[in-house]
Amino acid sequence: MPALDIVLAQRLKEAADKGQQRKPRNVVPLAAPLVRVQGEELISFCSNDYLGLSQHPDVVEASAKALRDYGASACASRLVSGNHPLYSELEALLASMKHTENACVFGSGYLANLGVISAVVDGADLIVTDRLSHACMIDGAHLSGATLKRFKHNDVAHLRSLLDAHRSQFRYCLMMTETVFSMDGDRAPLHELAKLAEDYDAWLMTDDAHGLGLFPDDKNPAHIQMGTLSKAVGSYGGYVCGSDELIECLFNFSRSMLFSTGLPPAVIAASIASLKLMKTQPQLAQKALDNAKLFCNVLELPPAQSTIVPIILKSEELTLKASAQLLEDGFLVSAIRPPTVPKDTSRLRFAFTALHTTGQIETLATRIKTHGWIKHSGD
Repeated sequence: MPALDIVLAQRLKEAADKGQQRKPRNVVPLAAPLVRVQGEELISFCSNDYLGLSQHPDVVEASAKALRDYGASACASRLVSGNHPLYSELEALLASMKHTENACVFGSGYLANLGVISAVVDGADLIVTDRLSHACMIDGAHLSGATLKRFKHNDVAHLRSLLDAHRSQFRYCLMMTETVFSMDGDRAPLHELAKLAEDYDAWLMTDDAHGLGLFPDDKNPAHIQMGTLSKAVGSYGGYVCGSDELIECLFNFSRSMLFSTGLPPAVIAASIASLKLMKTQPQLAQKALDNAKLFCNVLELPPAQSTIVPIILKSEELTLKASAQLLEDGFLVSAIRPPTVPKDTSRLRFAFTALHTTGQIETLATRIKTHGWIKHSGD
């Protein structure tokens, strides 16, 4: 058998040959949206801190106070001794925001998806999910042992055809989608999906990682509402909101809850402070959305549905070159490639925040025009 390092080196070479090799780089946060990379000050358009709350003085002070009061770690899982008092306040805030009976906070969004899906369905059941649902939703589905079917992106008719063909063969059915798709920025037709769930005796679950706090007036009809605290909240962790029975089941049957150390008190306190700011400063969400719309307007792109706007360049090579060129222009923009996105859909992914200025956005758009990466019909 070949030595492990030889096998791994070959896998890395194959990834590099496809333009899919990845290496982390150090990014030093400055006054958002500014960052420092390798000594250069850049304007970041790839942060998920959509409301700019990660550096807000109230959030930082709340985190620092909890660190002083409770220490640096929860020191155990939540069901042992890691369920410090701040958890109850955070979960009450989340349940109120999502209009549900209760909420449960996990160590990360990934852990939340793994935990809730495998806690509510198993090998006797069916899961149908949007083809572009996040990897952790797919991993949670596989972990559950349920039969998995994937419908074409936001295609309600295709979903209905899958339910017609397969629903009757299974005990329970879980339908899954994202509210805002992380790589495309478009939004799911939630009310149409909820109607299908009702018609086919299914449960609807949504991943609101990139929507929390940005659309406060939109009531989510899903039975299970999952999301993260690491995007617009500017902190860390994942959550599930739903009925009292659902949350109690998670504390009893969710392996990623049972066997994970609780989040540090400082992280929970930061999330509490951020959620309170979201409630009292709704203009932050509007500003972030307006910034994305401005970008699309300047470049004559379809109107932005969220704070995420992709420019699809198709090839990995071109996307890497484009990201490198923008770096030289003073902008940090991620090159997104397979397997994060489907083959031949590599892209630049632009994330807009409440802290970006009109001048920064217009300068970025001007550079993109100059490089000629956008082709309109008739060009």
